[in-house]
Amino acid sequence: MPNQKILYITTEMYPYQEDTNMAAVVNKMALKMHNEGNDVRVFMPRFGQISERKFQLHEVIRLSGMNIIINDLDQPLIIKVASLPGERLQVYFIDNEEYFKRKQYYVDDEGKPFDDNDERAIFFARGVIETIKKLNWVPDVIHLNGWMSSFVPIYLKTYYESDTYFKDAKIVLSLYNEKDADLDKNIAEKLTFDNISGLKALDNPTIKNFVIESMNYVDMVVKGDEFLDEDLDKGFNETTTPKSEYVDVDSINQIY
Repeated sequence: MPNQKILYITTEMYPYQEDTNMAAVVNKMALKMHNEGNDVRVFMPRFGQISERKFQLHEVIRLSGMNIIINDLDQPLIIKVASLPGERLQVYFIDNEEYFKRKQYYVDDEGKPFDDNDERAIFFARGVIETIKKLNWVPDVIHLNGWMSSFVPIYLKTYYESDTYFKDAKIVLSLYNEKDADLDKNIAEKLTFDNISGLKALDNPTIKNFVIESMNYVDMVVKGDEFLDEDLDKGFNETTTPKSEYVDVDSINQIY
């Protein structure tokens, strides 16, 4: 159905990331819906590996300048934007010197997960939500891809519960086989600061458990990878949220 406002929130998208299924799928989905006459926006983190010069990113001053408070610490939000190379499709990048300047995505040179991956996910989720509101652009569909984006529906249905801005948006979550890792044990304190508690994932805070938790906060769950690992597949099969087996990109508009 054309003439919808569709928001893709993702941690990966080609060509900013290459050689992953998620990056390719998000690129193809966004372009397909854009070319069919929908108003499409993409939001993703501005990881340090993304070349600002190569992809012609520039800061959007009118959207930057907000502070996101995480566990009583103010973190400045910087918004950058670029057009997808060769296309008239805008991609917005959530940036912050503290969280996203490093050259690796989620682990250090020794393969150890960053201690602040939880804060980075919270900052990304809240940064996207606050920026969309500042744009005064109300999406009809929010399609989530990548583990950091799984924090978005959790925040929308708790911290932002009384905010009616997104109340009519349909939230779709795509599941991918991402590398699992522990999140900081103090994440409960950080979420409690935002009045979020009672999440089952807090019993064992890992990337995968927060993705599984987020299935309870969306309107539809879709397999982004055709075959999911055992834990994700179990969560997919057990969720009471409406769901769809793997849908190829050509048929993606059927779930909107």
